[in-house]
Amino acid sequence: MTRRGRDRMRALLADLGPLRDSEHFRRLWLGDALSSLGGAMTAFALVLQVYRMTGSSLQVGMIGLVQAGPTLAVVLSGGGLTDRFDRRRLTLATSGILAAVSALFAVQAFAGGAPLSALYGLAALQAGLWSIDGPARQAMIPRLVGVERVGAAVALNQLSGWTVGLVAPAVAGLIASAGGLRLCYVIDTVTFAAAVYGLFRLPAMPPAPRGRAEGRWEGFAFIRRSPVLAAALLADLDAMVLGVPTALFPAINAERFGGRPETLGLLGTAVALGGLLGSGLSGPAGRVRNPGRAMLVSVSLWGAGVAGFGLAPAFWPAFALLAAATAADTTTVVFRAVTVQAAVPEEIRGRVTTIDYLVGVVGVPLGKFRSGLVARLGSPTIGVVSGGAAVMIGALLIRWRFPAVTADDDGPSGRD
Repeated sequence: MTRRGRDRMRALLADLGPLRDSEHFRRLWLGDALSSLGGAMTAFALVLQVYRMTGSSLQVGMIGLVQAGPTLAVVLSGGGLTDRFDRRRLTLATSGILAAVSALFAVQAFAGGAPLSALYGLAALQAGLWSIDGPARQAMIPRLVGVERVGAAVALNQLSGWTVGLVAPAVAGLIASAGGLRLCYVIDTVTFAAAVYGLFRLPAMPPAPRGRAEGRWEGFAFIRRSPVLAAALLADLDAMVLGVPTALFPAINAERFGGRPETLGLLGTAVALGGLLGSGLSGPAGRVRNPGRAMLVSVSLWGAGVAGFGLAPAFWPAFALLAAATAADTTTVVFRAVTVQAAVPEEIRGRVTTIDYLVGVVGVPLGKFRSGLVARLGSPTIGVVSGGAAVMIGALLIRWRFPAVTADDDGPSGRD
């Protein structure tokens, strides 16, 4: 390969600058990656434990419901903790309590199990803590790497997340088979040490002067005043609520691809592969002048890929289209993060990031419900294709309603 070819290849790959140039971000990134692997162990073990106890998919689904309540409560409280306290100290506290929750999961497993209500209670507590911890960590990124490198940092977080998502289920299954569910819980508890280490040596991150950020609902009010922020959050809801096809994978597999377990598993692999490609080849995303416009384009590509997946005549074209769609969606996350973080002043960043976190959390479950409902009224294919088409229409409507999001300027200020 020529030097020019190598340079072009490097330009495609994820920008490693935040890891190379920021020791603090590098330590935080590594700690979060290891802790996420441990968190996947608990998620796997909890689902399996509840199913073994009850034999009911409904009771397993209730885990998501009991986790939604605390998440919503944290966000509706204004998410003000992130803006009111030192973010480093706040995340150290939440990480310590989360480690204790994981230890309680392990204790009950060693004791022979706990009542279903206790498992639900621990899951709800865990979700509430993550709703504080996650946005606080996201709000740290601009201080650690600078606003101009937020997109690269988010892409690197996406890369580690998709890697964990690809390998964790198989690893968790092997660990549970070898040492039982309690070993999964123990590993999660131990990996919190990596998260705490990543946080411990970060610089202090005291809150910015409060000024106008005193208001409890200022995050919602700021989004309402900012067309760019409103468009960014609506674009995410458009992509997830209207487009997520994963709930229909079993039905699509049975209807069109023979219903074999191996093909069903490959559909999940296509999603993970697309996420890895989208984050691993995110280099050009950091050089896009108008991330708002790019965000709507990538949302449209996600919708087109989902619709194409639903119409594909054979399995491997469907696999490729699903992977391409997920890659586009992963890129959307990067563009949205750049748009949101660049538009928000420091004194209110925590509250807006918490609302952004809620949008990401609720969008996927709502999308699964929407696709299931449409499939029941029509067919699985109609559920997938109509969702993809609706995503593209939604992107056009957002572009029409919020022209500021695609306006050519020096960056996404988003402030009126």
